[in-house]
Amino acid sequence: MTLSERKCPICRKPRAAEFTPFCSKQCRDRDLLKWLDDGYALPGQPHDPEDFVGQEKNNPQDD
Repeated sequence: MTLSERKCPICRKPRAAEFTPFCSKQCRDRDLLKWLDDGYALPGQPHDPEDFVGQEKNNPQDD
């Protein structure tokens, strides 16, 4: 399957070059909203947000 034959991952219509990999602004925005609403997840163990509090201040690479 060539790049031009691939379909929009949201609605399966043909892709539009200006919105690649989506077919329209609407599908692009739907995908973004799904990310922002935690509709997608990366595999792995969940992390406690408290584990990251203060790490940016104590990062030895910043010195």
